[in-house]
Amino acid sequence: MAGGPNATKTGARPTGPPLRAARPRRPRWEPWLAAVATAFTLAQLVLVRPSLGLGWDETVYVSQISGHAPAAFFSAPRARGISLLVAPITSWSDSTVVLRIYLAVLSGLALYFALGVWRAHVMPRVLALAGGLFASLWVTLFYGTQAMPNYWVAVGALACVGCFLRARANARDRAAWWGLFAGTALMAWMRPMDAVYVVLPLLALSLRRPRLLTVLVAGLLAGAGEWVIEAYVSYGGLAQRLSDASRIQGGLGWHLAVVDQLRSLGGRTLCRPCTGSVPSPVVTLWWLALPLLAALGAVVAVRARRPLPVLLPGACAVTAAVPYLFLIGYAAPRFLLPAYALLALPVAHGLTHLVTAPARGGARAVTVSLVAAVLAGHLAVQYAVLERTVHGSAAARSDWSRTAAALRTLGVRPPCLLSGYEAVPIAFYTGCGSAQTGGHDASTTVAELTSAAQRKPFAVLTRPGGRPPAYTHGWPVERVGVLEAYVAPAVRQGR
Repeated sequence: MAGGPNATKTGARPTGPPLRAARPRRPRWEPWLAAVATAFTLAQLVLVRPSLGLGWDETVYVSQISGHAPAAFFSAPRARGISLLVAPITSWSDSTVVLRIYLAVLSGLALYFALGVWRAHVMPRVLALAGGLFASLWVTLFYGTQAMPNYWVAVGALACVGCFLRARANARDRAAWWGLFAGTALMAWMRPMDAVYVVLPLLALSLRRPRLLTVLVAGLLAGAGEWVIEAYVSYGGLAQRLSDASRIQGGLGWHLAVVDQLRSLGGRTLCRPCTGSVPSPVVTLWWLALPLLAALGAVVAVRARRPLPVLLPGACAVTAAVPYLFLIGYAAPRFLLPAYALLALPVAHGLTHLVTAPARGGARAVTVSLVAAVLAGHLAVQYAVLERTVHGSAAARSDWSRTAAALRTLGVRPPCLLSGYEAVPIAFYTGCGSAQTGGHDASTTVAELTSAAQRKPFAVLTRPGGRPPAYTHGWPVERVGVLEAYVAPAVRQGR
């Protein structure tokens, strides 16, 4: 069928199964991709407890549109995309279980559609392998149901790059143009600066294609528009907000954070300061193998004379990872989720080549067995790290819940205010507002706090034996969970 409508113009045929010429028509759904997305959704509900309490950052995002607690201080780097994404649940329910189920289903659907835009460029089984590799990472499983923006940047990046390739190949593909706009906007809606880094290679390829360039810029502006407007309304302008964001993240500049990211792979959700030893090689081996397998996939694509569907997501993965590997002085595994999602495509091509390349005798059987064994071991490691991460997170959040319960027995009930150590998440659990006079969440003054203490239930939290602020001198101190609370006298007097 060399003369058929789907034949390539170069006359070259792909040399292996991973790559194929773009096809304008495909079935509306793919069983392989549906299976991956369904398995991802179910795995989240089974392996990550739906009852897992909200983490620190989650309480900030959820509180912005919540009927349970006042909005926490919203620092300069944050964007409101994730708050709006979870608003259909948080605006009327304080059930963590309902929120987790909602996010699990939504994240599974998002993965299916983000992978689906690649059907014209990648064979279904290879695409399903890429989706499975990304979805089976412990960090993906953990953050898919979290009210955090990083997973959504990842699926937005996957959809954006795939739609870019489709629109570049076929200017009449209206779905691709809209997908390109939506994917870019989704990233910028969640984390504006991450979106800029992801699309840098796309912008470079669009310099001589005004329509592509226009849609990319329009998507960035549509997603980041609210963030920019808020900068002028609440943060003193865009330059000031960017400066504040840099300061809160430790000052953007040359910071070699590669080893910090390695340290975080053992299940540390935030590595700041990032001290301690690197986890066992068994835990970090997959991370070190990523660039090698991606490079193999790139070589296969170049030899097949269809390099762009593999090289472009690889290039976008590199630009997405650069700020978190070289520009900030701490680490969190979730920061690299967009890079992992994009690297999954070239890695899947590389793995497929290993098991399908022509080989003599029983070499192929040995290779297939070895790859299968390595992947099985990889899944076991990811499950072990995920279980440890969920257990550790649940313990910390249970401490916050017990502290909140103890505060309520002391009379610190809504409408109330907390300040001090870990006041932000504990305030959410208690149903209180939070305010700090220093640090990244500084939003008030001592005078305002002492005035508030006369009008509403107010407490200052410290570690056991910690030094409380001077304005709490003479206030009674009570043990609340693992912390101590200095409770304003007005509360104890029933006022």
